[in-house]
Amino acid sequence: MSGNEFRFFLSCDINLPLTYRIEKLEGKLPTPKISESDNVDSTSEERKAELYVESTLYIDGAPFGLPMRTRLEKGGPSYCWNELITLSTKYRDLTANSQLAFTVWDVSCEKGEGLIGGATIHLFNMKKQLKTGKHKLRLWIGKEADGSINTTTPGKVPKEERGELERLEKLVNKYERGQIQRIDWLDRLAFKAMDKIKEAESSRGGSSHLYVVVDFCSFEHRVVFQESGANFLLPSPIASTNELVIVYDPEVGKINPSEHKQLKLARSLNRGIIDRDLKPSSTERKSIQRILKYPPTRNLSGDERQMLWKFRFSLMSEKRALTKFLRCVEWSDVQEAKQALELMHKWESIDLCDALELLSPVFESEEVRAYAVSVLEKADDEELQCYLLQLVQALRFERSDKSRLSHFLVQRSLRNVELASFLRWFVAVELHDPAYAKRFYCTYEILEESMLKLGAGASEDEDGYKLWQSLVRQTELTAQLCSIMRDVRNVRGGTQKKIEKLRHLLSGLLSELTYFDEPIRSPLAPGTLITGIIPSESSIFKSALHPLRLAFRTANGGSCKIIFKKGDDLRQDQLVVQMVSLMDRLLKLENLDLHLTPYRVLATGHDEGMLEFIPSKPLAQIISEHRSIVSYLQKFHPDENGPFGVTSTCLETFIKSCAGYSVITYILGIGDRHLDNLLLRDDGRLFHVDFGFILGRDPKPFPPPMKLCKEMVEAMGGAESQYYTRFKSYCCEAYNILRKSSNLILNLFHLMAGSNIPDIASDPEKGILKLQEKFRLDLDDEEAIHFFQDLINESVSALFPQMVETIHRWAQYWR
Repeated sequence: MSGNEFRFFLSCDINLPLTYRIEKLEGKLPTPKISESDNVDSTSEERKAELYVESTLYIDGAPFGLPMRTRLEKGGPSYCWNELITLSTKYRDLTANSQLAFTVWDVSCEKGEGLIGGATIHLFNMKKQLKTGKHKLRLWIGKEADGSINTTTPGKVPKEERGELERLEKLVNKYERGQIQRIDWLDRLAFKAMDKIKEAESSRGGSSHLYVVVDFCSFEHRVVFQESGANFLLPSPIASTNELVIVYDPEVGKINPSEHKQLKLARSLNRGIIDRDLKPSSTERKSIQRILKYPPTRNLSGDERQMLWKFRFSLMSEKRALTKFLRCVEWSDVQEAKQALELMHKWESIDLCDALELLSPVFESEEVRAYAVSVLEKADDEELQCYLLQLVQALRFERSDKSRLSHFLVQRSLRNVELASFLRWFVAVELHDPAYAKRFYCTYEILEESMLKLGAGASEDEDGYKLWQSLVRQTELTAQLCSIMRDVRNVRGGTQKKIEKLRHLLSGLLSELTYFDEPIRSPLAPGTLITGIIPSESSIFKSALHPLRLAFRTANGGSCKIIFKKGDDLRQDQLVVQMVSLMDRLLKLENLDLHLTPYRVLATGHDEGMLEFIPSKPLAQIISEHRSIVSYLQKFHPDENGPFGVTSTCLETFIKSCAGYSVITYILGIGDRHLDNLLLRDDGRLFHVDFGFILGRDPKPFPPPMKLCKEMVEAMGGAESQYYTRFKSYCCEAYNILRKSSNLILNLFHLMAGSNIPDIASDPEKGILKLQEKFRLDLDDEEAIHFFQDLINESVSALFPQMVETIHRWAQYWR
């Protein structure tokens, strides 16, 4: 919905009963007057009021329907009913002068019911819009609510009597209705300040007034009053002064019949003979080339769709045009859809990137999706593995459980054990999603059945049964590791005691994990066979979740180390590291190796998973122990003649890795960067870990556009050195290379739109648009270089993040 668009419902169209919630009473009850005739012992316990609220609907000043009462509430001082009231009257029956009258009664009085007070509220405001959300109505003490048109008990506080609290409550109401943008960190600060204002108000004795809080039902859009059968609103009386008159157009957003008819005639299949020979003019050709450069996230306008359809025959040799052409097809028209599919099969064969776009939720046609799979069949296993995570997610958008895509993924997995292992894990993790569990379970069954049908071949690896069992044992291993983590967490004491318990378990009760009966394929690297855990080299990280660091023996006599986590959703980390690996591949294809570290990550459940352990140290620890990054690198790669006493190869590796991760973290919008999740390897490779915030989300206020800390710049010799200039050059080169593959990256994220990854699931469309903005597709390569250099300079000159870094370091110290 665009910013200048106003969408609304008409009250006469809402066939739902009027619903509201009576929440609570705020303020102090008036002290009851006790007469001498009342036989009450003054020393006895004070009488406690028992209250209920009576609400009556008034239409045009007359009561409509029976009054509704809440339950009795006693005990005070706060009286909270929180009771939902549903009237028999429907929203469509209301008039512009509909009111609700609320009266509070006390039944604890000995002489019948005692009147506390009443208040009235109009259901429509001055703009004839239905009131929604919470409303705080001031009671008129000692008066029963008056429902006449000119009520004597209005619940609205007069403007001249409104204070700061009333202003804030009005803003909170707007916030809860979604009319004020939510910014988590700023909201928390605002609510804290409001609590202080409330405390200060109450400490001064508070207000002498009583309020009843009522919460009205909210709708997706605003509700505007209109009488049933009317096609216009009664115009407001126009005064002699120039005042603004609001007119609502119920035709907004509807299809223009004349335009629709013209479009149908223009796209008539009878014009096919004429269109076949049509060629675009030079102006039209420029417009078409501009459309073909649009990112896959951009929707085509009516004129653009019409142009592509008109010149569809002349565009068949342009492979980039197919996805745009298929977007402009009216799939509800059977004949038009049939011709589009015939043209699709005659079109110039598309690239793999465009095939991924055809698997997005935008394209529902089974024939189109099957065509995309036929293009994927041409990809080799290495490339297919790069996109496997997204292809599994694309199963959500298929029309059936046993789709062409699921059969393709299974058939390719039968030829490659690594693909089979990863496919099995990616599908198994999605079994926790109730909406699509049946579909993913169907794919899991197809994989199992197909693999078991593989007969015993010439070699042991070709035996389908043994192959499947080797994959199933991976799950058994992770289940045993989860059990170990539970036992270790229950150990009282520090990390050292937990480490001793871990090694004791591996050597004693769970000694079968030290030497497996049969080798198991490593879940992280299925090509590697692991034969057991080495207890003496296994440990536990000092962290709230106590992740395990396990050393495994391998079948070839070596060892490999992994980190096993329980209690943390690693699916977001898995996606980010996959993107780092893909971007590393794209850069290397352009002969730019930035020495990235795309360590392996595998989510084995919605709250557990494995990570490859890379020997390294956090920058926070390096700065603490060695005072600078250069001093640390001098320890491993000293060279008196080299720059800053370090070998030129080591410094070059450091600069390149800094450049690579600076660009990637900027594009993916990685947040929450600090010196504890920036790691450095002995050979000078810097890399990032812990991706809990992506696509622009960051728990820190005012994050810099690029995650570049001053310690990294100092290690390059400062912002004026030649090495820093080289760093900027690598950044700009990498940025332009990745911009060329922007469509591929955007398509992969679009396929993740239905996933349960937190930062995507919250608002997929917004997240993908944020990603698209980072590529600055409106700039050419030279303009992009200037833009990125300005971005780096802006980030380096930002001083505010350094202060936050210090605060974070303090927080880490006291953990």
